[in-house]
Amino acid sequence: MSEPEIICERRGAAGLVTLNRPQALNAITHGMVLDLARALDAWEKDPAVTRIVVQGAGGKAFSAGGDIRALYEAGQGGRHGEALAFWRDEYHLNIRIKRYPKPYVSLIDGIVMGGGVGVSLHGSHRVAGDRYRFAMPEVAIGFFPDVGATYALPRLPGATGMYLALTGARVGPDDAGGLGLATHVVPSGAFPQVLGDLAAGGDVDAVLAAACRASEPGPIMRERAVIDACFSAESVPAILARLDEAAANGSDFARATAAEMRTKAPSSLAIAFEQVRRGRDLSFEEAMATEFRIVSRVVHEPDFYEGVRATIIDKDGAPRWSRTSIDEVDPDWVAAHFAALGPAELGVA
Repeated sequence: MSEPEIICERRGAAGLVTLNRPQALNAITHGMVLDLARALDAWEKDPAVTRIVVQGAGGKAFSAGGDIRALYEAGQGGRHGEALAFWRDEYHLNIRIKRYPKPYVSLIDGIVMGGGVGVSLHGSHRVAGDRYRFAMPEVAIGFFPDVGATYALPRLPGATGMYLALTGARVGPDDAGGLGLATHVVPSGAFPQVLGDLAAGGDVDAVLAAACRASEPGPIMRERAVIDACFSAESVPAILARLDEAAANGSDFARATAAEMRTKAPSSLAIAFEQVRRGRDLSFEEAMATEFRIVSRVVHEPDFYEGVRATIIDKDGAPRWSRTSIDEVDPDWVAAHFAALGPAELGVA
């Protein structure tokens, strides 16, 4: 018998979820999405379950994202409906977590990216351990920051959300605490005790406060002045121009950031900029509907498949994007990604 991909079990007062694909860094599959949704439905009605706790197996990752290889294969095989069914169910799960009426505690010690962000960031409590590494690196694979990033990133301090969307930069536990990506920063060694205390029914806020350590300014918080000055510009070309200017004035951070951005898919940079810009004024449900509109177009376009090929399939690190620079991206083409889908809208689960 193979191990289940996700384990949903009662442990005392907790509904305990273990993402259980350590060999795949706990990448989220369609089956895991459906199993977690069913468990949340059952636990909401169970008075003996007073909190949800989510963890990742294996020690390396909470979850490194969605099962991108499966989505790539579905799209390449012309099974776009199959891929979109995954995203539809995943986005509805993100909404479910955001609106869940019981405390939802994610114990994050290791990599958390993409789909792993979707099953953690929108819960009431996000606990960052010593090995916490957050990133939304989708622009590097011809995709866009989804699973609620349209809502969450614009609400981070200053222009840090735009910075994370356009660079895919990794965030450690201290910066996560400073930015609000994590509600608590807790030493990894305290995680077993925290889980035990939560399962024993201890007050969630008191348990986490007792284990929490103070966070120090990390590298992102230390570069806030440059980030805010550059990533508040009115377009991606304007951001790059400000970074180049800051680099000319001696900022090594700006120089490295501009160089990194220029390796990303220009189409993805344009879409990600627009979604963060629009996301400031959207409700969570509106943000998720927006993301489903975008993905319903991206799944038919070449850059996602080329990015996955270069990164995951052939691993040559040399994607050939459909556009060679951001200046080649037509604003009308970007806007079309945000247009309504009619009867194919995300809708209510």
